Amino acid sequence: MSEERNQGAAETQELREAARSLAGTGKPMLEAEHVQLYFPVKKGILVDRTIGHVHAVDDCSIALREGETLGIVGESGCGKSTFARCMVRLLEPTAGVIRFRGTDITHLGRRKLEPIHREAQLVFQDPVSSLNPRKRVGQIVGTPMKLHGVKGQNGVEDRVRELLGRVGLNPEHINRFPHEFSGGQRQRIGVARALAVDPRLIVLDEPVSALDVSIQAQVINLLDDLQDDFGLSYVFIAHDLSVVRHVSDRIGVMYLGKIVELSPAKELYTKPIHPYTQALLGAIPIPDPEENRARERVVVGGEPPNPVDPPTGCRFHTRCPHATDICKQVEPPLAEYPGGHLAACHHPQNVTEEEVTNAGRSPLSPLVAGGLLPNGKEVPVPQADTNGAGGGLAARLKRIAPG
Repeated sequence: MSEERNQGAAETQELREAARSLAGTGKPMLEAEHVQLYFPVKKGILVDRTIGHVHAVDDCSIALREGETLGIVGESGCGKSTFARCMVRLLEPTAGVIRFRGTDITHLGRRKLEPIHREAQLVFQDPVSSLNPRKRVGQIVGTPMKLHGVKGQNGVEDRVRELLGRVGLNPEHINRFPHEFSGGQRQRIGVARALAVDPRLIVLDEPVSALDVSIQAQVINLLDDLQDDFGLSYVFIAHDLSVVRHVSDRIGVMYLGKIVELSPAKELYTKPIHPYTQALLGAIPIPDPEENRARERVVVGGEPPNPVDPPTGCRFHTRCPHATDICKQVEPPLAEYPGGHLAACHHPQNVTEEEVTNAGRSPLSPLVAGGLLPNGKEVPVPQADTNGAGGGLAARLKRIAPG
């Protein structure tokens, strides 16, 4: 019986992956081109003056297709949550372009963003602070439906009960307050609230980081089932690669506001190219003690640099065991390797000489990155248009944060 269940689970997973790969061949649902968000650092008592900028998100580009799950991982403070909030326009980028279904939403006003926010929802990290303690569950889940004019066939209350049942909660708990639920149950309420307006995209900002391991598995399985049932696309934010691997089709790795590697999920775990990715994978514990002790780890020392004054060149060079002089001077572009695997590193790991020789510069590379590829070949850096995310962006950022 157990073998039949395992075989059935494996077949189901294969069908899911096949369906997602077919869905991923269409036009991107969400596009972020060279997005940057700088937070000003102010000083003064009577008159505030800007003395610097926090480089929270610094020239990041991604594309998300229909039905796809994009995982974004990195250390705390690397900018992944800020990038996610830019994607759904909870924060307005300093520069760059964000498109949702082909529409530029980068600088849309609140009224024009209403239909966008109906299709793109966000599940927050903290299931306690993200729910109003003074409102009952029925009000928390039902209010977005009233604001966006979404009604079930039998009214809002019946629709709320249906959603609670769909996320694994008792529909009779509709009149309870958030403090009457456990952490995992509160996170399910947050998922039900996101589903209330029938979105197509849900950004999940570390949805399981505050939960026990067993509850994490339940919530991840729930999200997987909901994606199949409702045809959702996910952006899954986390700092734990062991969590992201079970839900993602592609994974982007962020460090100090930059995307340093972007790869299909399976390949990232078997063939990490960037040393920082290797370090993140090395931090994942292996259940077998002997295997855990025998494996070779990339140990990263020190703390991430100050995001107000990030280092020149590759931002990881201050902690990288493979860093050389070129890493300190020239920011590497995202080099494109076979299988759609992108990595920004002058000294790529786990790649053959042939793969390095044939590597090209990805269009997702930061505009300020040089044209020097790992194979030593210098390629021209494309000049951006003045209206989009190109030269105009570079000039604007130079004015914002000189030096």
